[in-house]
Parts: sequence; C-alpha cells; structure tokens
Amino acid sequence: MAVSMSRMTLLMGIFMGFVMVGLVTSAKFDDLFQPSWAFDHFIYEGEQLKLKLDNSSGSGFQSKSKYLFGKVNIQIKLVEGDSAGTVTAFYMSSEGPNHNEFDFEFLGNTTGEPYLIQTNVYVNGVGNREQRMNLWFDPTKDFHNYSIFWNPRQVIFLVDDTVVRQHSNLEHKGIPFPKDQPMGVYSSIWNADDWATQGGRIKTDWSHAPFIASYKGFQIDACESPASSVSAADLTKKCTSSAENKYWWDEPALSELNLHQSHELLWVKANHMVYDYCSDNSRFPVTPEECQHHRH
Repeated sequence: MAVSMSRMTLLMGIFMGFVMVGLVTSAKFDDLFQPSWAFDHFIYEGEQLKLKLDNSSGSGFQSKSKYLFGKVNIQIKLVEGDSAGTVTAFYMSSEGPNHNEFDFEFLGNTTGEPYLIQTNVYVNGVGNREQRMNLWFDPTKDFHNYSIFWNPRQVIFLVDDTVVRQHSNLEHKGIPFPKDQPMGVYSSIWNADDWATQGGRIKTDWSHAPFIASYKGFQIDACESPASSVSAADLTKKCTSSAENKYWWDEPALSELNLHQSHELLWVKANHMVYDYCSDNSRFPVTPEECQHHRH
C-alpha cells in the first residue's frame, strides 16, 4: 500500500522524536557520558572527543545512566588509513550473565579496503546473531550518524537514518525479546587482530599508531532508569505510554517498519550485506527460529 508524502513526513517526524514529547537529553559528552577506562587516551577538541588506541591500551566511555526504550545516536568518524586489526564499537548493554546487548562493531581494514560493520543482538546472554555489511560511503572521511532505536516491539539499527537491521519482538512465537533490562550506552576502541580483519589473518601494524576514532553529536532520547533498584515490571511500566504519559517511541506507527524503511532494509541486504548468521549453514545446520520471521 502506498504511503503519501505527508504521511511519510509524519512517520519520519515521529521516528526522529520531534512530534511527541520524549526524554530529550543534552548532546554534550560530559552531560551524558564518562570515561570508563584509559583516561589518558582521551583527547578533547571542542565539541569533539577522540579515543586513542596504541600498543599500550585502547580506551572507552559509558553513559552515566541506563535506559529502557528510546533512541541513541552518536556521530563517529572512524580510524583513517591502515586500521587493520582495530575495532571501534558503539553498543548498548545491560549487566549480568543474562544480559541484553545491541552492537555496532566497526572492523578496521588495510588501506584502501572498506570497513565492515558487524551488528549483533544478545538476548538473555545469548548472542551469535552477527550480520556484516559494507557501507555506501567512506566512514573515515567525515562524521556519520549511527543510531539504535528500541521499543517493546522492535530494535532497529540505523546508519545516517537508513535502516540496516531490524530485530522484531516474536515472543508470541516463543522467542525471547530484550524488553525488561535497562541498558547503558558504551563506545570503545581496542585491538582485536585475532579476529577483526579477514578472520585474524591481517594483524595490527603498530607503526601506524596511534589509531584515532572521533566522536561528536551525542544524543539520547530515551527513558532513563532510576538510579535506585526497581523491579523489571515497574521499570517497564514507567517507560511505556499510559494515560498520564505518552512517549514517542510507543507510537503505533513505530511498532514496525514503514514501507520506506522496509525498502531501505531490502536495499541494504541486497547491495551491502556480506554475512548473515541466518544463512550460515555451517554454524547453524538448523536455521535459528527468528530467522524464519525476520526475512523481508
């Protein structure tokens, strides 16, 4: 069914959080985040933050709060030149052995070869849902938006507001969905040359160090979890729309991809995906059940 331009504009406006009131927070790093390790590997240049990796250490930061549902966005410019062996990550995660996690991992490469983006979804401590794709631009030449949107019905990964992955709630099929654990927001850069580039065949060349990932445009529009411990049921109730509170991420239009977003995802899969766990028969002789339902 065709979607009119006015309807499309409304849907995109809601998705960007501009139509309904959400919990919009500052775009300044220090308001939202704090260094988590290797403080001496942080470089502050005005509104930009740079994380450094050398042969002594990588570095990383984390959000000051945890969140349940909403949207997180960071603008990142990845390591230029020969970045083989390095991984820059942007992800959300809860805590504990049965944690939930949504991953963007940017896998460095030799000079002239494209970066690969690996996404993954952990539910109740179980991951192994990797997808890998290349990009339609050079992510080392400028900043680009990387976003995670999450509500009780779906998780969406976006690159410059283009949908690159969807993970739907299939609890009605008996498949667990990550909807009841608050998650922190994290980013880091580290050496992973045992697997990151061509399966670990290409190692990190430390003569090119330090490797620098640059950040700006920190945005979190999400439901903040109280600092004190609350039950999962109470937190879910707090972060879900009610007669008293209407949250933009709970709008019916965001319960699934709209037609335009579905076409975007089909385009990404056809033109840029290079690995999908759902198609890996050697790892999964029996196709994972959610894969039967996530195909478009």
